[in-house]
Amino acid sequence: MKVQAKVFLPGEVARALDDAARRMRRSKSEIMVAALASYLSPDGAEATEAAVTRRLDRMSRQMERLERDLTISNEAVALFVRTWLRNTPPMTPSDDQATLDLGRERYARYVEALGRRLSGGQLLRDQVAADEPARG
Repeated sequence: MKVQAKVFLPGEVARALDDAARRMRRSKSEIMVAALASYLSPDGAEATEAAVTRRLDRMSRQMERLERDLTISNEAVALFVRTWLRNTPPMTPSDDQATLDLGRERYARYVEALGRRLSGGQLLRDQVAADEPARG
């Protein structure tokens, strides 16, 4: 048995219902019945909690990957700087302009190489993971 009910909806909710009905090719009544059944269901809170838990788990895994990637990046830069500082001789006053020009040229090549590497999809983190010996 179906019972007619009169419901007053705020404008934005009514527009969202119209859009959903059009997009899903369902009647507004079907959508309202499904929404009310879900809202009134005793399992509704558990389903919502499970969905939130899954989403939080996924976000935690993403954050762990970001932290790992950031650690790899920081260590790579730190290792490079340490090696560069150990192996670069100090400049003499007569070398200033030539050294400056060479530095600019090398930096331009570095930025170009970095751009190629990033656009090509070659990432250090993937190489590090591939180079790491299997643990077991």
